[in-house]
Amino acid sequence: MSLYPLMDVFIAFVLEVIIGYPKWIPHPVKFINWLTKVVEVGYRKITDLLYSKKVKALGDDYVHRGVHRNRTEKYSGMCFTIIMALLITIIMLLLIGVAYLINPVVYHVVNVYFIYSAFAIKSVAFESVEVCDALKDRDIFKAGNILSKNIGREIERFDEQDIIRGTVEHAADRTAESVISPVFYAVIGSLFGLGAPMVYLYKTINAIKLAKGYKNGKCESFGYAAVKINELANFLPARITGLLFVIASIFLKKDFKSSFAIMRRDKRKHHSPNLGYPEAAIAGALGIRLGGSGLYFGDIVDKPIIGDNKRSAEIRDISDTITLMYIAAIIGMILFGIVYSLIFAAWYFS
Repeated sequence: MSLYPLMDVFIAFVLEVIIGYPKWIPHPVKFINWLTKVVEVGYRKITDLLYSKKVKALGDDYVHRGVHRNRTEKYSGMCFTIIMALLITIIMLLLIGVAYLINPVVYHVVNVYFIYSAFAIKSVAFESVEVCDALKDRDIFKAGNILSKNIGREIERFDEQDIIRGTVEHAADRTAESVISPVFYAVIGSLFGLGAPMVYLYKTINAIKLAKGYKNGKCESFGYAAVKINELANFLPARITGLLFVIASIFLKKDFKSSFAIMRRDKRKHHSPNLGYPEAAIAGALGIRLGGSGLYFGDIVDKPIIGDNKRSAEIRDISDTITLMYIAAIIGMILFGIVYSLIFAAWYFS
């Protein structure tokens, strides 16, 4: 056990906060998405062959039992998610291992790069800033299209208030899943010198969830396991994110008491068991209401209302959310570092 892996995480964090990930450099997540598609083709052929043999053995009536097909798809999706997670983790372990055999310095450079690429603070901020700039230019149509692209769903008939709230919600959700969670797992992995493999184990599950977990806003059977495993992986980070938003609201001179109170009250109102925590904390800090009905894919979707409607949402709420995210991320990195150091000290002096 050493403090050097923790330094790798700190360096990666500072790099991401300052410069972000350059668009001209191929991102490892793109490789994960590509490999997922390639592996799925072969995997589908094998599972379809096994399923057809099962149908022949049990009779044609088995095909008409949708519940069995649905159950088979869920089981198949679970196996696929586990296979992909193990495959990416093994690849990362091999890369880190080879780098260490070459030279310890090379190991740290490779480790820093992959941890740095797993963080997404700058990209989350950029997504929100794009919407904010479009709203400042009074281009509601453009702002709505940007938000639609960011959340991965088509949205229609959204007014300025809806777009602002949707952007704040998206930023809060992404802070939990794409900012705090990667930092959390990078620090945990670093305890064993495996920061990069651990954080990319998480990123793989998250990538499969995004690619296979939902279609038309509904959870698919094949992606069901990825969604549930992702929810489990985000269980602690999402709750930590909510608390970090409360602390961050103190520094930004927002209503931290309301932030904590709304988080405690509305944390379970969200459809996700995790994302209600950061959204409720943000809603309380800003004094606005999140959620409500919206038009997704031509259908009205009623989302639970989170927060109190103390005032109308404003464009500055988006920039405030970005600032809260940065403060929360920095505080989180410091706190995780302190916990790591205490564990190291306890191990070193034992």
